[in-house]
Amino acid sequence: MTVCGVVLAAGAGTRFGGPKAPYEHHGQRLVDRAVRTLREAGCDPVYTILGAWEGQVEDCLVIVNHGWEEGMGSSLRIGLKWARAASDADSAVVILVDQPGITADGVRRVIDTPGSLVQAVYGDRPGHPVRIGKEHWQPLIDTVADDTGARDYLAAHDRVLVDVSDVCDDTDMDVRPV
Repeated sequence: MTVCGVVLAAGAGTRFGGPKAPYEHHGQRLVDRAVRTLREAGCDPVYTILGAWEGQVEDCLVIVNHGWEEGMGSSLRIGLKWARAASDADSAVVILVDQPGITADGVRRVIDTPGSLVQAVYGDRPGHPVRIGKEHWQPLIDTVADDTGARDYLAAHDRVLVDVSDVCDDTDMDVRPV
């Protein structure tokens, strides 16, 4: 199976006090950590969707979402369109830039779990990473909107849930650490 990675990193981070992608956490920008996590898990290529902040990011293709204010759904649509047009991947793993506790081990577990829609869970709470099979890309491109992303689509389809809570932490960095 060939898997590409998509980092959603376009938001303004209003509660955070600014865009999260360039924020340094433990000596590394959040966006660089997210790309490295996907690469270490075997994703190739990796697409990083930026918007409110635009900058250089190594080891990935940076795509600027000029409609980032529409919400996460617009970034997901763009990432899946690039995956469809520019890669031969069978599926895409999606992660959020503001979850530095997502690990390559957790991403690999999601990749290695059979199914065309595979979602990480933390106890009984679904989260990221999410692996989306190619057959779901166009339906998602056609339906995702605002900040709900793929949540409703995933809930309405037969997805496989895989617990990664022993190797990942899905805590969002919604506010800047003090």
